[in-house]
Amino acid sequence: MKSWKWWLAVASLAALPVHAADFKLGYVNVERIYREAGAAVAIYKKLDTEFAARRAELKKMEARAKELESMLGGNSLSQDDRKRYEREYASLDRDYRAKSRELAEDYNQRRNEEFASVTDRANRVVKEIAQRENYDLILQDAVYINPKFDLTPQVLKELDK
Repeated sequence: MKSWKWWLAVASLAALPVHAADFKLGYVNVERIYREAGAAVAIYKKLDTEFAARRAELKKMEARAKELESMLGGNSLSQDDRKRYEREYASLDRDYRAKSRELAEDYNQRRNEEFASVTDRANRVVKEIAQRENYDLILQDAVYINPKFDLTPQVLKELDK
């Protein structure tokens, strides 16, 4: 029984090169799609506008914190002023961290919502290319892919039509 399985394995390996010649492989760089597709660029601009006020508020908080650090670094403050500025700095630091975290969470959520449509459309385009050009396998994530298998420029072109 063992020799039969061994023979089957050898026969399968011998037939592999014949099938490999007919095998058509492609690769799509999703990160590049998210960076370069017209719809993706528009989404980033929209999100930048949407979150601009909150980012500006954080920048003002950063500027005030630097101002307080500078004041606290000097020796010309009275004990009462030093305590007041230290409390303000600690409060500002807490608020900054909380607002920064909220901004990051909200931005990521909105980006994911907006990019869902880009992902769906890109997947449809990849499937159309696969069917039209008879691909057997199209990968999206890989450690290394030979550039000759990269379909990303073709997908970008069709996405931007």
